Amino acid sequence: MSEDPTPVSDSPFRSEPSARDEAPQFVLPLVVRIEKAEPPARTDALETAARAVLTILADERSAGEGEWAGAMRDWQDARIRKVVRRARGAEWRRAEALPGITVTGKSAEVRVFPPVPLDGWPKDLARLQVSGTDLDDPDPPVDADPAAPVLWLNPDLGMSAGKAMAQAGHAAQLAWWELSDEERAAWHDAGFPLAARTADPARWSELTGMGLPLVRDAGFTEIAPGSCTVVADHPALRREPHGAGRAASTRSE
Repeated sequence: MSEDPTPVSDSPFRSEPSARDEAPQFVLPLVVRIEKAEPPARTDALETAARAVLTILADERSAGEGEWAGAMRDWQDARIRKVVRRARGAEWRRAEALPGITVTGKSAEVRVFPPVPLDGWPKDLARLQVSGTDLDDPDPPVDADPAAPVLWLNPDLGMSAGKAMAQAGHAAQLAWWELSDEERAAWHDAGFPLAARTADPARWSELTGMGLPLVRDAGFTEIAPGSCTVVADHPALRREPHGAGRAASTRSE
């Protein structure tokens, strides 16, 4: 799928009721490994979660007649919900035994699972905690490479690491939908390089006006409905505000 068929009025993250609310609701589970002695760095956890979402979107089991394809279609036909839970020790080992994909960053491990019904989580995932994902960066993140995709977080919103991980995953998915098949293949073959950074307050309004994929949260948790959370700044999608080039994205998530 090289183009996003979803009109602005029926965005999967839109706060107003829409046709997507009438479909059965599914959620994409992500589990981050947080051991007491060695928790992951916050920024690495955000980046690893975003790459995990991209990895399952690109997996052959998610397409065509693949074993996860039906669940992926059902999930994307409704609201694109993602929930991040945490695990350690035996909890993590039980999560790893379930069908899914583990993506490893510099310090973070995130396992992504095929979508499940909103009220039908597997027992070993349902028992995991959502709270407690308040991670820190031991050192300030280095400046993002301007030649690579960057997921810019709204500097005015305070989000837990788990919430921010889900939002980064949303932004990466919107960028994926906007890319051509060739651009997707190139990103996949490169290993999905990306950075997650908090935008400078002075530049946030510029970023939101560049026609780049923008996540507008539905407000289920932590923040107000309609809040703009992340801009997906992929080099293939960059364009000057109100400028020429590829047609500006009509998505407002």
